Amino acid sequence: MGKSKLKEDYIMRRVKKAAALTLAAAMVFSLAGCGRNAGNQTGKAQGAAAGSGENAAGSLEAGSGQVTIKIGHVEAEDRSTHQALVKYFKQAVEEKSGGTIKVEIYPNSALGGDSELTESVAMGTLQAALPSTSVLVSYSPEFGIMDMPWLFDKAESAFAAMDGDMGNYFNEKLETVGIHCLGYSYNGLRSMTNNVRPITKPEDLKGLKMRVMENQVFIDFFNTLGASATPMSFNELFTGLQQNTVDGQENPPSLIYASRLQEVQKYLSVTEHVNNFLGFIINKNFYDGLSQEQQQIVTEAAAEFVKQQRQMELQDTQVYIDKLKESGMQVNTLTPEEKTAFKEALAPMYEKYKAEFGEEIFSMAEEYGQ
Repeated sequence: MGKSKLKEDYIMRRVKKAAALTLAAAMVFSLAGCGRNAGNQTGKAQGAAAGSGENAAGSLEAGSGQVTIKIGHVEAEDRSTHQALVKYFKQAVEEKSGGTIKVEIYPNSALGGDSELTESVAMGTLQAALPSTSVLVSYSPEFGIMDMPWLFDKAESAFAAMDGDMGNYFNEKLETVGIHCLGYSYNGLRSMTNNVRPITKPEDLKGLKMRVMENQVFIDFFNTLGASATPMSFNELFTGLQQNTVDGQENPPSLIYASRLQEVQKYLSVTEHVNNFLGFIINKNFYDGLSQEQQQIVTEAAAEFVKQQRQMELQDTQVYIDKLKESGMQVNTLTPEEKTAFKEALAPMYEKYKAEFGEEIFSMAEEYGQ
């Protein structure tokens, strides 16, 4: 994604935000004048008011003084993200705040996909969300490094990076666009599936039509190895595989299984090429409008959620690999030596993105065990 395009997107978001805040202000004055149904109508303007910096007043329920944090995400209710949110964030925040903070969680893309959720949080029309870091590149291009294949040698190295200097670096970038990050939960290691052959060496990808996210790093990744990278939205993937529009795809095993891709894919190659993270983001003006005590409650609960969710996801990974094997998929796992061969073949891509993202962020990754 070019810098000029990123700048253009950023400006457009700011224009949209200004328009939204103007509309919200008009609604508030209108309601104050007529007084009728004000309690019901105020809820419709909550999000925009939360983004305006008015001490989070837009998220106070009429007459109760209770703050509501609405959280949107795209995961299913049986996934670790949702389960841990309910158990370790929602319950803890509501209990420790004595009921002054109410948490509402909307799974299964009920409030939109990752891009829509992120935009809503940035605009202040939604308090919080958990989008993939792959989507956050639109707000901070440096997040693209997290999509670099085989950046970390193990999940624990990636955790340390996102809890340390790299995470702090990303957080500072997000603050400049009105987003506060509470932490980075884990969505598993991505692996490849296809209907042609097992993937054990770079040459095995040559000629394969591989579905990828609409993300330039992923497109370059597969094209560099000789595959034909085919950007496609996830909700079109099952049909695309079924109709042979694409030969394969890549995702965490848990998502592969939950989406029934094993019904239309023959080979699972456990490549573990990317550690997939979700940013637990919250609108900055909303967060700043909370009392210090409320901020502490939210921050501590978020940290516990991240800690517990990561462990749940790590345990789930092998469980779902076994389930995919039991369903009839042929499974192979890359050895450390095989992973090294892939990374060596991607040297030109690494040089390109070091120039684009900067040596600083790559040096940080190396410190944590690249």
